[in-house]
Order: sequence, then C-alpha cells, then structure tokens
Amino acid sequence: MTYPNKEPVPKEILYMQTIQESCPFKVALSGVGGFVLGGLFGMFMSSFEMASVDPTIYDQPMKKQLKATAQDMARRSFSMAKSFAVVGTIFSGTECVIEGYRAKNDIYNGVAAGCITGAALAAKAGPQAALFGCAGFAAFSAAIDSYMHRE
Repeated sequence: MTYPNKEPVPKEILYMQTIQESCPFKVALSGVGGFVLGGLFGMFMSSFEMASVDPTIYDQPMKKQLKATAQDMARRSFSMAKSFAVVGTIFSGTECVIEGYRAKNDIYNGVAAGCITGAALAAKAGPQAALFGCAGFAAFSAAIDSYMHRE
C-alpha cells in the first residue's frame, strides 16, 4: 500500500488501521463511548428532576441537601451510562458481524443492526414491543447513516 504521492505506508500505520477496523476494537470503543456519553447525559438529566429524592430533604441543612443531590446524580449517571454502553456494544457488535457476513459497507448494515438491537432490547416486553423496537432503532439508524453518508 502506498500514499497518493507513491511513498510506501509504514507497517506501524497499517497495523494501527487493522486494529481500528477490527470488531473487538469497534465494540470496545462503542461500549466505552456509550458509557461516557450516558454518564454525561444522566448527569444532565438528573439536574431537571429530583423525583427520587425524599421531599423532606428540603427541611434539612444545605450540606445534607447537596449530599442527597450528588448521590441521586451519581446513581442516575451510572444507570444511564450502563444503558448507553449496552446499546452501543450490541449495536456495534451486530453491525460488525453483519458487515463481515455481507462483505459490504453500506447503510443496510446499520439498519439491520438497529433492528436487531431494538428487538433484542425490547424482547422481554413481548413480540409487539420487539417489533416496535426493531422499527424504531432501524429508522433511527437509517436517519443517522443517511446523514453521515450524504454527499
């Protein structure tokens, strides 16, 4: 392999590209990225709603109120972080397997992975929920992929 100016590509760069294109790397990166983004999203959302905190906390001193707020924020952030990590991991792993099987990199891989991910996450609620989960995730994935692959 060579650069456009005909220079050979160093082995180290080829090795790094191979690692970055591997399924385990993509799955791990999606899981970690989902965890981080989910944690930030959970922290942001917990600032809007304090329903899980006992209302009598407002009769307590400020220090106790801050401690209760911080605990609620940490609990919600961790919960959202786990959820986002699971979704990212399932989607990325499924898309990578589909891409490897089809030997193509197109929008249909993401749509199929979105459908499988949505159905898997909603499967406990029954077949109708799995169908809606499939349709919702597939549509979301199609929208994101079509935006990312536009010219």
